[in-house]
Amino acid sequence: MEDLDQRKLLSALSHGAIFFSSLIVSIGIPIAILYISNDPIVKENAKESLNFHINLYIYAVIFGLLSIILIGIPFLIGLLIISFIMPIIAIVRVLSQPNIPYRYPFIFRLI
Repeated sequence: MEDLDQRKLLSALSHGAIFFSSLIVSIGIPIAILYISNDPIVKENAKESLNFHINLYIYAVIFGLLSIILIGIPFLIGLLIISFIMPIIAIVRVLSQPNIPYRYPFIFRLI
């Protein structure tokens, strides 16, 4: 098992990857951590981060299409706010409780 500091770092990096600008980087980091790490807590955090990213991209496409009839614009604004707040909450949680994997509320778990 990896030491506690490494668990905190990799878990926080998985959830914080969304703050990197590139789509490939923000999804690539949790995928790399998922395959590199042997720690089950880190793997769960990486999977949860991937699920959150995938959910955000699906919702962004749906809300973007709904923007054509203007109803999607407030949803996109809400999604933008959620995409900043929820990963910060996740990072704080995995740093304060490193032995418990963080679970995002209200997302579909595809992985």
